[in-house]
Amino acid sequence: MKHEYITVAHSEIHSFIQNKYKDGFNYLLDITAIDYTEYIDTHEEEYSVIYIIRHKDFKLHVVIKTYLPTLEIDSITDIFSGANWLEREVYDQYGVIFTNHPNLRRVLNHREFVGHPLRKSYPITKGQLLYETDDLVDEMNNRLLSKEVVCSLEDGSFSECNKDLMFLNLGPSHPASHGTIRTYVALDGETIEAAVSEIGYLHRGFEKSCENHTYNQIVPYTDRLNYCSAISNNIAFVKTVEDMLGVTLSERAQAIRVMLLELSRVEDHIVCLAAVLVDMGGLTNYWYMYNPREDIYDLLSKLTGARLTNSFMRVGGMANDLYDGFDEDLKEVIKKVQYGVNETLKLIKHNKIFHDRTQNVGVISAEDAINASMTGPNLRASGVSFDMRKDTPYYGYEKYEFDVIVGSVGDVYDRVMVRYAEIDESIKIIEQVMQNLPEGDVNIKDASITLPTKEAAYTTIEGAMNQFKLIYEGVKVPAKEYYGSLEATNGELGFFIVSDGSGTPYKVKVKAPSFTAMSAYPQMVEGSQLADAILTLGSLNIIAGEMDR
Repeated sequence: MKHEYITVAHSEIHSFIQNKYKDGFNYLLDITAIDYTEYIDTHEEEYSVIYIIRHKDFKLHVVIKTYLPTLEIDSITDIFSGANWLEREVYDQYGVIFTNHPNLRRVLNHREFVGHPLRKSYPITKGQLLYETDDLVDEMNNRLLSKEVVCSLEDGSFSECNKDLMFLNLGPSHPASHGTIRTYVALDGETIEAAVSEIGYLHRGFEKSCENHTYNQIVPYTDRLNYCSAISNNIAFVKTVEDMLGVTLSERAQAIRVMLLELSRVEDHIVCLAAVLVDMGGLTNYWYMYNPREDIYDLLSKLTGARLTNSFMRVGGMANDLYDGFDEDLKEVIKKVQYGVNETLKLIKHNKIFHDRTQNVGVISAEDAINASMTGPNLRASGVSFDMRKDTPYYGYEKYEFDVIVGSVGDVYDRVMVRYAEIDESIKIIEQVMQNLPEGDVNIKDASITLPTKEAAYTTIEGAMNQFKLIYEGVKVPAKEYYGSLEATNGELGFFIVSDGSGTPYKVKVKAPSFTAMSAYPQMVEGSQLADAILTLGSLNIIAGEMDR
Protein backbone atom coordinates (compact mmCIF):
# COMPACT_ATOMS: atom_id res chain seq x y z
CA MET A 1 0.00 0.00 0.00
CA LYS A 2 1.38 3.43 -0.97
CA HIS A 3 1.57 5.96 1.83
CA GLU A 4 3.50 9.00 2.96
CA TYR A 5 4.00 10.75 6.28
CA ILE A 6 3.95 14.55 6.48
CA THR A 7 4.50 16.95 9.40
CA VAL A 8 2.64 20.27 9.18
CA ALA A 9 2.77 23.35 11.38
CA HIS A 10 -0.12 23.65 13.82
CA SER A 11 -1.21 27.03 12.42
CA GLU A 12 -1.33 25.73 8.84
CA ILE A 13 -3.22 22.47 9.33
CA HIS A 14 -6.61 23.65 8.08
CA SER A 15 -5.28 25.28 4.90
CA PHE A 16 -2.94 22.33 4.25
CA ILE A 17 -5.75 19.77 4.47
CA GLN A 18 -8.00 22.00 2.38
CA ASN A 19 -5.34 22.14 -0.34
CA LYS A 20 -4.86 18.38 -0.08
CA TYR A 21 -8.63 18.01 -0.56
CA LYS A 22 -8.40 20.09 -3.75
CA ASP A 23 -5.53 17.85 -4.90
CA GLY A 24 -7.78 14.80 -4.69
CA PHE A 25 -7.27 13.66 -1.09
CA ASN A 26 -11.00 13.77 -0.45
CA TYR A 27 -11.53 10.72 1.78
CA LEU A 28 -10.87 11.14 5.50
CA LEU A 29 -10.02 7.84 7.20
CA ASP A 30 -9.36 8.80 10.79
CA ILE A 31 -8.22 11.45 13.28
CA THR A 32 -6.38 10.69 16.49
CA ALA A 33 -3.87 12.21 18.91
CA ILE A 34 -0.65 11.11 20.60
CA ASP A 35 0.36 11.94 24.16
CA TYR A 36 4.20 11.98 24.19
CA THR A 37 4.62 12.67 27.91
CA GLU A 38 6.02 9.18 28.60
CA TYR A 39 7.72 8.57 25.25
CA ILE A 40 11.36 7.55 25.39
CA ASP A 41 12.31 10.27 22.87
CA THR A 42 10.65 13.33 24.36
CA HIS A 43 9.29 16.02 22.07
CA GLU A 44 9.14 19.74 22.76
CA GLU A 45 5.36 19.57 22.45
CA GLU A 46 3.60 16.94 24.54
CA TYR A 47 0.74 16.26 22.11
CA SER A 48 0.22 15.85 18.40
CA VAL A 49 -2.87 15.31 16.25
CA ILE A 50 -2.81 12.78 13.41
CA TYR A 51 -4.98 12.93 10.25
CA ILE A 52 -5.12 9.95 7.87
CA ILE A 53 -6.54 10.85 4.45
CA ARG A 54 -6.85 8.77 1.28
CA HIS A 55 -6.62 9.92 -2.34
CA LYS A 56 -9.70 9.69 -4.55
CA ASP A 57 -8.13 6.84 -6.54
CA PHE A 58 -8.00 4.92 -3.21
CA LYS A 59 -4.44 3.71 -3.80
CA LEU A 60 -2.49 6.29 -1.77
CA HIS A 61 -3.01 7.62 1.74
CA VAL A 62 -1.17 10.29 3.71
CA VAL A 63 -0.60 10.47 7.45
CA ILE A 64 -0.46 14.12 8.47
CA LYS A 65 0.96 15.03 11.87
CA THR A 66 0.87 18.38 13.63
CA TYR A 67 2.42 19.08 17.04
CA LEU A 68 0.30 21.12 19.44
CA PRO A 69 1.87 24.07 21.32
CA THR A 70 -1.50 24.32 23.08
CA LEU A 71 -4.36 21.82 23.24
CA GLU A 72 -6.31 23.68 20.59
CA ILE A 73 -6.53 23.34 16.80
CA ASP A 74 -8.85 24.32 13.95
CA SER A 75 -11.71 21.98 13.14
CA ILE A 76 -11.90 20.50 9.63
CA THR A 77 -15.62 19.69 9.82
CA ASP A 78 -16.20 22.32 7.12
CA ILE A 79 -14.08 20.15 4.79
CA PHE A 80 -15.18 16.65 5.86
CA SER A 81 -18.52 15.92 7.53
CA GLY A 82 -16.95 12.67 8.77
CA ALA A 83 -14.60 14.74 10.94
CA ASN A 84 -17.48 15.63 13.27
CA TRP A 85 -17.46 12.51 15.48
CA LEU A 86 -13.76 11.86 14.88
CA GLU A 87 -12.85 15.25 16.36
CA ARG A 88 -15.31 14.73 19.18
CA GLU A 89 -13.54 11.46 19.95
CA VAL A 90 -10.13 13.16 20.17
CA TYR A 91 -11.60 15.88 22.38
CA ASP A 92 -13.24 13.25 24.59
CA GLN A 93 -10.18 10.99 24.91
CA TYR A 94 -7.36 13.57 24.95
CA GLY A 95 -8.93 16.97 25.71
CA VAL A 96 -7.91 18.60 22.41
CA ILE A 97 -10.27 21.47 21.58
CA PHE A 98 -11.25 21.88 17.92
CA THR A 99 -12.22 25.51 17.32
CA ASN A 100 -15.34 26.11 15.21
CA HIS A 101 -16.56 22.54 15.75
CA PRO A 102 -20.38 22.55 15.56
CA ASN A 103 -20.98 20.25 18.54
CA LEU A 104 -17.83 19.59 20.56
CA ARG A 105 -19.05 17.30 23.32
CA ARG A 106 -18.13 13.83 24.58
CA VAL A 107 -19.00 10.95 22.30
CA LEU A 108 -17.45 7.82 23.89
CA ASN A 109 -17.48 8.71 27.59
CA HIS A 110 -20.48 9.90 29.56
CA ARG A 111 -21.22 13.55 30.31
CA GLU A 112 -20.16 13.25 33.99
CA PHE A 113 -16.77 11.79 33.11
CA VAL A 114 -13.87 13.76 34.59
CA GLY A 115 -10.58 13.86 32.70
CA HIS A 116 -9.47 12.29 29.43
CA PRO A 117 -8.76 8.55 29.56
CA LEU A 118 -6.16 8.21 26.80
CA ARG A 119 -3.82 10.70 28.37
CA LYS A 120 -0.85 8.89 29.88
CA SER A 121 -1.54 10.58 33.23
CA TYR A 122 -4.97 8.91 33.47
CA PRO A 123 -4.77 5.71 35.61
CA ILE A 124 -5.48 2.62 33.53
CA THR A 125 -7.53 1.01 36.34
CA LYS A 126 -9.70 4.01 37.13
CA GLY A 127 -13.42 3.81 36.36
CA GLN A 128 -16.15 6.43 36.67
CA LEU A 129 -19.86 5.84 37.15
CA LEU A 130 -22.68 7.74 35.49
CA TYR A 131 -25.42 8.86 37.90
CA GLU A 132 -27.66 10.96 35.65
CA THR A 133 -29.06 10.28 32.20
CA ASP A 134 -28.26 12.48 29.23
CA ASP A 135 -31.57 13.66 27.78
CA LEU A 136 -29.95 14.97 24.55
CA VAL A 137 -32.27 17.98 24.71
CA ASP A 138 -29.48 20.52 24.09
CA GLU A 139 -28.15 18.56 21.13
CA MET A 140 -31.64 18.22 19.67
CA ASN A 141 -32.23 21.94 20.06
CA ASN A 142 -29.02 22.72 18.19
CA ARG A 143 -30.08 20.38 15.40
CA LEU A 144 -33.54 21.96 15.16
CA LEU A 145 -32.04 25.45 15.08
CA SER A 146 -29.75 24.41 12.24
CA LYS A 147 -32.89 23.33 10.37
CA GLU A 148 -34.64 26.65 11.28
CA VAL A 149 -37.10 24.95 13.59
CA VAL A 150 -37.32 27.17 16.70
CA CYS A 151 -38.19 25.64 20.07
CA SER A 152 -38.35 26.86 23.65
CA LEU A 153 -36.13 25.08 26.13
CA GLU A 154 -37.74 26.19 29.39
CA ASP A 155 -37.49 23.43 32.00
CA GLY A 156 -35.74 21.25 29.44
CA SER A 157 -38.89 20.86 27.35
CA PHE A 158 -39.76 21.67 23.75
CA SER A 159 -43.05 23.26 24.67
CA GLU A 160 -43.18 26.02 22.07
CA CYS A 161 -42.19 24.99 18.56
CA ASN A 162 -43.11 26.57 15.24
CA LYS A 163 -43.99 23.03 14.21
CA ASP A 164 -46.24 20.56 16.00
CA LEU A 165 -43.48 18.12 16.97
CA MET A 166 -43.45 15.02 19.14
CA PHE A 167 -40.17 13.83 20.67
CA LEU A 168 -39.37 10.15 20.96
CA ASN A 169 -36.48 7.92 22.04
CA LEU A 170 -35.57 4.98 19.82
CA GLY A 171 -33.51 2.62 21.95
CA PRO A 172 -31.43 1.51 23.61
CA SER A 173 -33.91 -0.70 25.52
CA HIS A 174 -36.11 -1.18 22.50
CA PRO A 175 -36.28 -3.83 19.77
CA ALA A 176 -36.21 -1.11 17.12
CA SER A 177 -32.62 -0.20 17.99
CA HIS A 178 -29.60 -2.47 17.76
CA GLY A 179 -27.20 -2.90 20.67
CA THR A 180 -26.67 0.12 22.89
CA ILE A 181 -27.59 2.69 20.24
CA ARG A 182 -30.04 5.47 21.10
CA THR A 183 -31.58 7.91 18.62
CA TYR A 184 -33.64 10.87 19.79
CA VAL A 185 -36.06 12.01 17.10
CA ALA A 186 -38.38 14.96 16.57
CA LEU A 187 -41.48 13.74 14.75
CA ASP A 188 -43.85 15.75 12.59
CA GLY A 189 -46.55 13.10 12.40
CA GLU A 190 -44.72 9.97 11.23
CA THR A 191 -41.94 11.96 9.57
CA ILE A 192 -38.59 12.50 11.30
CA GLU A 193 -37.92 16.22 11.31
CA ALA A 194 -34.61 15.97 13.19
CA ALA A 195 -32.52 13.21 14.76
CA VAL A 196 -29.51 12.98 17.05
CA SER A 197 -27.79 9.77 18.15
CA GLU A 198 -25.56 8.48 20.89
CA ILE A 199 -23.79 5.15 20.79
CA GLY A 200 -24.37 4.05 24.38
CA TYR A 201 -21.69 2.73 26.67
CA LEU A 202 -19.97 -0.63 26.49
CA HIS A 203 -16.69 0.80 27.79
CA ARG A 204 -14.23 -2.05 27.60
CA GLY A 205 -11.50 0.52 27.02
CA PHE A 206 -9.81 -1.34 24.15
CA GLU A 207 -7.30 1.36 23.24
CA LYS A 208 -6.31 2.09 26.84
CA SER A 209 -5.92 -1.63 27.60
CA CYS A 210 -3.55 -2.03 24.63
CA GLU A 211 -1.04 0.22 26.40
CA ASN A 212 -0.70 -2.37 29.17
CA HIS A 213 -0.44 -5.60 27.15
CA THR A 214 2.00 -7.18 24.73
CA TYR A 215 1.08 -7.37 21.05
CA ASN A 216 -0.05 -11.01 21.17
CA GLN A 217 -1.99 -10.37 24.38
CA ILE A 218 -4.00 -7.76 22.47
CA VAL A 219 -5.31 -10.33 19.95
CA PRO A 220 -8.20 -11.51 22.22
CA TYR A 221 -9.22 -7.88 22.72
CA THR A 222 -9.54 -7.42 18.95
CA ASP A 223 -12.07 -10.29 18.90
CA ARG A 224 -14.42 -8.06 20.82
CA LEU A 225 -14.43 -5.18 18.33
CA ASN A 226 -16.65 -6.53 15.56
CA TYR A 227 -17.61 -9.71 17.37
CA CYS A 228 -19.70 -10.86 14.38
CA SER A 229 -16.48 -11.52 12.45
CA ALA A 230 -13.79 -11.78 15.11
CA ILE A 231 -11.06 -13.37 12.99
CA SER A 232 -11.02 -10.43 10.56
CA ASN A 233 -10.16 -8.14 13.50
CA ASN A 234 -7.39 -10.56 14.57
CA ILE A 235 -5.89 -10.48 11.09
CA ALA A 236 -6.12 -6.69 10.66
CA PHE A 237 -4.22 -6.13 13.90
CA VAL A 238 -1.45 -8.71 13.50
CA LYS A 239 -0.98 -7.73 9.84
CA THR A 240 -0.27 -4.15 10.94
CA VAL A 241 2.27 -5.37 13.50
CA GLU A 242 3.87 -7.68 10.92
CA ASP A 243 4.17 -4.76 8.48
CA MET A 244 5.97 -2.80 11.19
CA LEU A 245 8.31 -5.75 11.74
CA GLY A 246 8.89 -6.12 8.00
CA VAL A 247 8.06 -9.83 7.94
CA THR A 248 6.36 -11.77 5.15
CA LEU A 249 4.20 -14.79 5.91
CA SER A 250 4.42 -18.08 4.04
CA GLU A 251 2.10 -18.52 1.06
CA ARG A 252 0.13 -21.10 3.03
CA ALA A 253 -0.42 -18.75 5.96
CA GLN A 254 -1.50 -15.94 3.62
CA ALA A 255 -3.93 -18.23 1.80
CA ILE A 256 -5.47 -19.49 5.04
CA ARG A 257 -5.89 -15.91 6.24
CA VAL A 258 -7.66 -15.02 2.98
CA MET A 259 -9.98 -17.99 3.37
CA LEU A 260 -10.78 -17.05 6.98
CA LEU A 261 -11.29 -13.38 6.08
CA GLU A 262 -13.84 -14.36 3.45
CA LEU A 263 -15.55 -16.86 5.76
CA SER A 264 -15.78 -14.04 8.32
CA ARG A 265 -17.29 -11.79 5.66
CA VAL A 266 -19.95 -14.43 4.90
CA GLU A 267 -20.64 -14.88 8.60
CA ASP A 268 -20.98 -11.13 9.21
CA HIS A 269 -23.16 -10.44 6.17
CA ILE A 270 -25.50 -13.26 7.21
CA VAL A 271 -25.97 -11.58 10.61
CA CYS A 272 -26.68 -8.20 9.00
CA LEU A 273 -29.13 -9.58 6.45
CA ALA A 274 -30.98 -11.71 8.99
CA ALA A 275 -31.31 -8.74 11.35
CA VAL A 276 -32.52 -6.24 8.78
CA LEU A 277 -35.05 -8.70 7.33
CA VAL A 278 -36.46 -9.51 10.73
CA ASP A 279 -36.64 -5.74 11.40
CA MET A 280 -39.21 -5.53 8.62
CA GLY A 281 -41.09 -8.59 9.88
CA GLY A 282 -39.48 -11.32 7.77
CA LEU A 283 -38.85 -13.86 10.53
CA THR A 284 -38.68 -16.83 8.14
CA ASN A 285 -35.66 -15.24 6.45
CA TYR A 286 -33.99 -15.00 9.84
CA TRP A 287 -34.01 -18.75 10.41
CA TYR A 288 -32.84 -19.54 6.87
CA MET A 289 -29.85 -17.26 7.47
CA TYR A 290 -29.07 -17.99 11.11
CA ASN A 291 -28.95 -21.77 10.87
CA PRO A 292 -25.97 -21.75 8.45
CA ARG A 293 -24.37 -19.11 10.65
CA GLU A 294 -24.42 -21.67 13.47
CA ASP A 295 -22.73 -24.15 11.13
CA ILE A 296 -19.95 -21.61 10.52
CA TYR A 297 -19.58 -21.24 14.29
CA ASP A 298 -19.29 -25.00 14.68
CA LEU A 299 -16.57 -25.09 12.02
CA LEU A 300 -14.62 -22.23 13.63
CA SER A 301 -15.00 -23.82 17.05
CA LYS A 302 -13.49 -27.03 15.73
CA LEU A 303 -10.62 -25.08 14.12
CA THR A 304 -9.86 -22.52 16.83
CA GLY A 305 -11.41 -23.86 20.03
CA ALA A 306 -13.88 -20.96 20.30
CA ARG A 307 -17.16 -20.20 18.58
CA LEU A 308 -17.45 -16.42 18.66
CA THR A 309 -14.22 -14.83 19.89
CA ASN A 310 -11.66 -17.02 18.16
CA SER A 311 -8.29 -15.43 19.11
CA PHE A 312 -6.73 -17.54 16.37
CA MET A 313 -4.07 -15.22 14.95
CA ARG A 314 -0.56 -14.60 16.24
CA VAL A 315 2.07 -12.10 15.18
CA GLY A 316 3.96 -14.05 12.53
CA GLY A 317 1.26 -16.62 11.80
CA MET A 318 -1.55 -18.34 13.67
CA ALA A 319 -2.23 -20.67 16.59
CA ASN A 320 -2.22 -23.84 14.48
CA ASP A 321 -2.70 -25.22 10.98
CA LEU A 322 -5.97 -26.51 9.53
CA TYR A 323 -7.08 -29.82 11.00
CA ASP A 324 -7.42 -33.02 8.95
CA GLY A 325 -10.81 -33.03 7.24
CA PHE A 326 -11.25 -29.23 7.36
CA ASP A 327 -11.72 -29.10 3.59
CA GLU A 328 -14.73 -31.45 3.64
CA ASP A 329 -16.28 -29.70 6.65
CA LEU A 330 -15.92 -26.35 4.90
CA LYS A 331 -17.61 -27.66 1.73
CA GLU A 332 -20.61 -28.80 3.77
CA VAL A 333 -20.86 -25.42 5.51
CA ILE A 334 -20.70 -23.57 2.18
CA LYS A 335 -23.53 -25.73 0.80
CA LYS A 336 -25.71 -24.81 3.79
CA VAL A 337 -24.87 -21.11 3.44
CA GLN A 338 -25.75 -21.14 -0.26
CA TYR A 339 -29.02 -22.92 0.47
CA GLY A 340 -29.99 -20.35 3.12
CA VAL A 341 -29.05 -17.41 0.91
CA ASN A 342 -30.96 -18.78 -2.08
CA GLU A 343 -34.08 -19.52 -0.01
CA THR A 344 -34.21 -16.01 1.44
CA LEU A 345 -33.64 -14.48 -1.98
CA LYS A 346 -36.64 -16.43 -3.27
CA LEU A 347 -38.73 -14.80 -0.54
CA ILE A 348 -37.64 -11.21 -1.18
CA LYS A 349 -36.23 -10.81 -4.69
CA HIS A 350 -39.61 -10.17 -6.33
CA ASN A 351 -41.50 -9.30 -3.17
CA LYS A 352 -43.35 -5.97 -3.56
CA ILE A 353 -43.45 -5.35 0.20
CA PHE A 354 -39.67 -5.79 0.43
CA HIS A 355 -39.10 -3.46 -2.52
CA ASP A 356 -41.45 -0.79 -1.19
CA ARG A 357 -39.86 -0.91 2.26
CA THR A 358 -36.24 -0.72 1.02
CA GLN A 359 -36.03 1.20 -2.26
CA ASN A 360 -35.31 4.95 -2.00
CA VAL A 361 -35.20 4.60 1.78
CA GLY A 362 -32.24 5.80 3.86
CA VAL A 363 -30.46 7.18 0.80
CA ILE A 364 -26.91 8.54 0.95
CA SER A 365 -25.27 9.65 -2.30
CA ALA A 366 -21.76 8.68 -3.37
CA GLU A 367 -20.45 12.19 -2.71
CA ASP A 368 -22.02 12.38 0.75
CA ALA A 369 -20.90 8.84 1.63
CA ILE A 370 -17.27 9.69 0.82
CA ASN A 371 -17.45 12.99 2.69
CA ALA A 372 -18.94 11.21 5.72
CA SER A 373 -16.07 8.65 5.71
CA MET A 374 -18.37 5.70 5.01
CA THR A 375 -16.59 2.51 3.99
CA GLY A 376 -17.11 -1.07 2.86
CA PRO A 377 -20.50 -2.34 1.64
CA ASN A 378 -22.18 0.88 2.79
CA LEU A 379 -19.88 2.96 0.57
CA ARG A 380 -20.04 0.55 -2.35
CA ALA A 381 -23.86 0.54 -2.14
CA SER A 382 -23.74 4.27 -2.91
CA GLY A 383 -21.88 3.59 -6.16
CA VAL A 384 -18.26 3.99 -5.01
CA SER A 385 -16.09 1.11 -6.23
CA PHE A 386 -13.57 1.04 -3.39
CA ASP A 387 -12.45 -2.35 -2.14
CA MET A 388 -8.95 -2.73 -0.68
CA ARG A 389 -8.78 -6.29 -1.98
CA LYS A 390 -8.74 -4.82 -5.52
CA ASP A 391 -7.33 -1.31 -5.05
CA THR A 392 -4.47 -2.12 -2.67
CA PRO A 393 -4.28 -5.94 -2.70
CA TYR A 394 -2.51 -7.93 0.00
CA TYR A 395 -2.07 -11.66 0.78
CA GLY A 396 -2.23 -12.43 -2.94
CA TYR A 397 -5.80 -11.16 -3.48
CA GLU A 398 -4.76 -10.10 -6.98
CA LYS A 399 -4.55 -13.83 -7.89
CA TYR A 400 -8.20 -14.53 -7.13
CA GLU A 401 -11.12 -14.02 -9.49
CA PHE A 402 -13.95 -12.03 -7.90
CA ASP A 403 -16.06 -8.97 -8.61
CA VAL A 404 -16.47 -5.78 -6.59
CA ILE A 405 -20.21 -5.36 -6.06
CA VAL A 406 -21.43 -1.77 -6.46
CA GLY A 407 -24.88 -0.25 -5.98
CA SER A 408 -26.35 2.80 -7.67
CA VAL A 409 -28.71 4.60 -5.27
CA GLY A 410 -27.25 4.11 -1.81
CA ASP A 411 -30.54 3.09 -0.21
CA VAL A 412 -31.49 0.21 2.09
CA TYR A 413 -32.17 -1.99 -0.95
CA ASP A 414 -28.66 -1.46 -2.34
CA ARG A 415 -27.00 -2.09 1.03
CA VAL A 416 -28.93 -5.35 1.42
CA MET A 417 -28.37 -6.61 -2.11
CA VAL A 418 -24.67 -5.66 -2.14
CA ARG A 419 -24.16 -7.88 0.90
CA TYR A 420 -26.10 -10.74 -0.70
CA ALA A 421 -23.89 -10.55 -3.79
CA GLU A 422 -20.71 -10.22 -1.71
CA ILE A 423 -21.51 -13.53 -0.02
CA ASP A 424 -21.35 -15.20 -3.45
CA GLU A 425 -18.06 -13.48 -4.27
CA SER A 426 -16.55 -14.53 -0.93
CA ILE A 427 -17.54 -18.14 -1.56
CA LYS A 428 -15.80 -17.92 -4.96
CA ILE A 429 -12.60 -16.80 -3.24
CA ILE A 430 -12.85 -19.49 -0.55
CA GLU A 431 -13.23 -22.20 -3.18
CA GLN A 432 -10.23 -20.88 -5.13
CA VAL A 433 -8.11 -20.84 -1.97
CA MET A 434 -8.99 -24.41 -1.01
CA GLN A 435 -8.41 -25.71 -4.55
CA ASN A 436 -4.89 -24.26 -4.62
CA LEU A 437 -3.84 -24.27 -0.97
CA PRO A 438 -0.02 -24.26 -0.79
CA GLU A 439 1.97 -26.56 1.46
CA GLY A 440 4.31 -25.29 4.16
CA ASP A 441 4.35 -23.84 7.66
CA VAL A 442 1.79 -21.39 8.96
CA ASN A 443 4.25 -19.56 11.22
CA ILE A 444 7.47 -17.81 10.25
CA LYS A 445 10.71 -19.26 11.59
CA ASP A 446 11.97 -16.38 13.74
CA ALA A 447 12.60 -17.02 17.43
CA SER A 448 12.24 -13.32 18.21
CA ILE A 449 8.65 -13.34 16.92
CA THR A 450 7.05 -16.81 17.06
CA LEU A 451 6.83 -19.18 19.99
CA PRO A 452 8.82 -22.45 19.91
CA THR A 453 7.02 -25.77 19.55
CA LYS A 454 5.66 -27.34 22.73
CA GLU A 455 8.27 -30.08 22.46
CA ALA A 456 11.11 -27.52 22.27
CA ALA A 457 9.70 -25.49 25.16
CA TYR A 458 9.34 -28.56 27.39
CA THR A 459 12.57 -30.40 26.54
CA THR A 460 15.28 -27.78 25.77
CA ILE A 461 16.64 -24.88 27.78
CA GLU A 462 16.74 -22.72 24.63
CA GLY A 463 13.07 -23.41 23.92
CA ALA A 464 12.08 -22.70 27.52
CA MET A 465 13.98 -19.39 27.55
CA ASN A 466 12.56 -18.40 24.17
CA GLN A 467 9.02 -19.16 25.38
CA PHE A 468 9.53 -17.22 28.62
CA LYS A 469 10.96 -14.09 26.96
CA LEU A 470 8.23 -13.89 24.30
CA ILE A 471 5.45 -14.37 26.85
CA TYR A 472 6.95 -12.05 29.45
CA GLU A 473 8.44 -9.31 27.26
CA GLY A 474 6.41 -9.71 24.08
CA VAL A 475 7.43 -9.31 20.45
CA LYS A 476 9.65 -6.22 20.24
CA VAL A 477 8.50 -3.94 17.43
CA PRO A 478 10.86 -1.25 16.02
CA ALA A 479 10.13 2.27 17.26
CA LYS A 480 7.87 3.91 14.68
CA GLU A 481 4.38 5.25 13.99
CA TYR A 482 2.43 3.27 11.42
CA TYR A 483 -1.08 2.91 9.97
CA GLY A 484 -2.11 -0.43 8.51
CA SER A 485 -5.50 -1.69 7.35
CA LEU A 486 -7.39 -4.26 5.31
CA GLU A 487 -10.86 -4.79 3.83
CA ALA A 488 -12.76 -6.26 6.76
CA THR A 489 -16.42 -7.20 6.64
CA ASN A 490 -17.76 -3.69 7.31
CA GLY A 491 -15.07 -1.94 5.29
CA GLU A 492 -11.60 -0.59 5.95
CA LEU A 493 -10.52 -1.69 9.42
CA GLY A 494 -7.27 -0.01 10.38
CA PHE A 495 -4.87 0.29 13.29
CA PHE A 496 -2.60 3.25 13.92
CA ILE A 497 0.17 1.97 16.19
CA VAL A 498 2.91 3.92 17.95
CA SER A 499 5.80 1.69 19.05
CA ASP A 500 8.58 2.78 21.40
CA GLY A 501 10.66 -0.31 20.60
CA SER A 502 9.39 -2.43 23.49
CA GLY A 503 7.10 -5.45 23.46
CA THR A 504 4.10 -3.32 24.48
CA PRO A 505 2.62 -0.67 22.14
CA TYR A 506 2.85 2.93 23.29
CA LYS A 507 -0.48 3.63 21.59
CA VAL A 508 -3.05 1.74 19.50
CA LYS A 509 -5.88 3.51 17.67
CA VAL A 510 -8.52 1.51 15.82
CA LYS A 511 -10.14 2.99 12.72
CA ALA A 512 -13.59 1.44 13.12
CA PRO A 513 -15.97 1.30 10.11
CA SER A 514 -19.11 1.45 12.28
CA PHE A 515 -18.10 4.67 14.04
CA THR A 516 -18.29 6.96 11.00
CA ALA A 517 -21.31 5.07 9.61
CA MET A 518 -23.15 5.79 12.84
CA SER A 519 -22.18 9.47 12.74
CA ALA A 520 -23.84 9.75 9.31
CA TYR A 521 -27.00 7.91 10.37
CA PRO A 522 -29.04 10.75 11.99
CA GLN A 523 -28.94 12.91 8.85
CA MET A 524 -29.72 9.88 6.67
CA VAL A 525 -33.07 9.32 8.41
CA GLU A 526 -34.21 12.94 8.59
CA GLY A 527 -37.16 13.43 6.28
CA SER A 528 -38.01 9.72 6.28
CA GLN A 529 -40.77 7.80 8.04
CA LEU A 530 -40.16 6.51 11.55
CA ALA A 531 -40.44 2.87 10.45
CA ASP A 532 -37.88 3.51 7.69
CA ALA A 533 -35.31 4.67 10.25
CA ILE A 534 -35.31 1.19 11.78
CA LEU A 535 -34.46 -0.46 8.46
CA THR A 536 -31.82 2.16 7.66
CA LEU A 537 -30.03 1.42 10.93
CA GLY A 538 -30.15 -2.34 10.31
CA SER A 539 -28.83 -1.97 6.76
CA LEU A 540 -25.75 -0.05 7.99
CA ASN A 541 -24.78 -3.05 10.14
CA ILE A 542 -23.58 -0.98 13.08
CA ILE A 543 -21.58 -3.15 15.51
CA ALA A 544 -21.44 -1.51 18.94
CA GLY A 545 -18.26 -3.30 20.00
CA GLU A 546 -16.01 -1.63 17.40
CA MET A 547 -17.86 1.67 17.70
CA ASP A 548 -17.51 2.13 21.47
CA ARG A 549 -14.35 0.01 21.93
